Amino acid sequence: MQLYETGFLLSPSLSEEDTEKFISQMLEVISQKKGNLVKQDRWGKRRLAYPIKKAKEAFYVFLTYESEPDIPAEMERRFKQTDTVLRYLTLRREAKESVRRKRKKSAEAEKKEAQAQESAPEPAAEARAVAPDESKSEVK
Repeated sequence: MQLYETGFLLSPSLSEEDTEKFISQMLEVISQKKGNLVKQDRWGKRRLAYPIKKAKEAFYVFLTYESEPDIPAEMERRFKQTDTVLRYLTLRREAKESVRRKRKKSAEAEKKEAQAQESAPEPAAEARAVAPDESKSEVK
């Protein structure tokens, strides 16, 4: 099973009951197809950065769930059929463990690079030491 995150914007003209009904339908799609809902974020009505279908506000909803690829496809099919959905986006996310491992590896790589730079002599420092000697010999 993969981890997915789906975000969608609902029209502000919907009543609260209709909004709740649509969100519960999306949650039913996940449960009917044996998916596992991990997190549900409802941001409420927010102002849009630019008008979408003449709407300046939208109701933001984000669902994070574990499922097979058929669930996001079914949700997107339903989004396309519904006029009240202004925008939607589904992302396949990596498991949290692998993200942590990558962060640890990158931190370890940075430490190794820093140690390598400290042990290597700086060419600029050697050039500075040579430059004053040459200037003294030219003055004589």
